[in-house]
Amino acid sequence: MNTITEGIVAALRLIVTLDPDLIEISLRSLQVTLTALVFASLIAIPLGTVLAVQRFRWRRTVIALLNALMGLPPVVVGLIVYVLLSRAGPLGVLGLLFTPTAMIIAQVVIITPLIASVTHQAMRDLWADYHDLLISLSTTKRQRIVTLIWDGRRTLLTAILAGFGRAIGEVGAIMIVGGNIDHATRVLTTAIALETGRGDFGLALGLGFVLIGIAIAVNLAIHALSGTEREERW
Repeated sequence: MNTITEGIVAALRLIVTLDPDLIEISLRSLQVTLTALVFASLIAIPLGTVLAVQRFRWRRTVIALLNALMGLPPVVVGLIVYVLLSRAGPLGVLGLLFTPTAMIIAQVVIITPLIASVTHQAMRDLWADYHDLLISLSTTKRQRIVTLIWDGRRTLLTAILAGFGRAIGEVGAIMIVGGNIDHATRVLTTAIALETGRGDFGLALGLGFVLIGIAIAVNLAIHALSGTEREERW
C-alpha cells in the first residue's frame, strides 16, 4: 500500500511540475496519433460514404472485409508492417522501421477500418433519407458524397474521435514497429509498460493519468458532439 501511495504522490509531482520526460512522451503520443488520424480519416470517410451511395459488384464483400478488419489484432498489424519495413521487406530501402512514421503507418492500418465502418453505417442511414431528393435534383455522384459528408459531419466527427481513442491506447503494434526508443519513438502506452517493468511507478502512474485524462476528454467530446444531452432535454 505504501508503494502505491508513494507512486501516486510521485506521479502527481511529475504532472504538477511538468516533468520534461512526461511532456515529451505525451506530445509525441499526440503527434503520432493525430497524424495517423488525419490520414486514416482522409481514406476512411470517402470510402465509407462511397460504400453507402455507390452500388457495385464487390460492395458487400468490401463491407464485410471492413467489419472483419475492425477486429484485427494490433500485434498482427504490427508484425505485417514490421515485415514490410524491415531491411528484407519491399519497403526496407525507405528506412522507416523504428521511426514515428512506422508507428503512424501501423495506427492508420488499425483505425481506418473502424472509421470507415462507422462512416458507412451513418451514411447509409442518411442516404436513405436523402436518396429521392438528391436523385430528383440530378446531382452527380461527387455532389451526393459531398452533401452526405457535410450533413453527417457530426456523426463523422464522432467516428473520427472513436478512431482517436483506439489509436491513443494502442501498444502492441507500436511497440513492434517503433521499438520504444527513448527520445525517438517512446509514447504513452509503451512508456507505461516499460516504467512499470522497471519499477518506476511514479512515472508510470503519471503517464497513466495523462492517458486517462486524454481518454476522458475524448469521451466527453464524443458525448457533446453527438448531441445526446440536447436530445434528452427535448
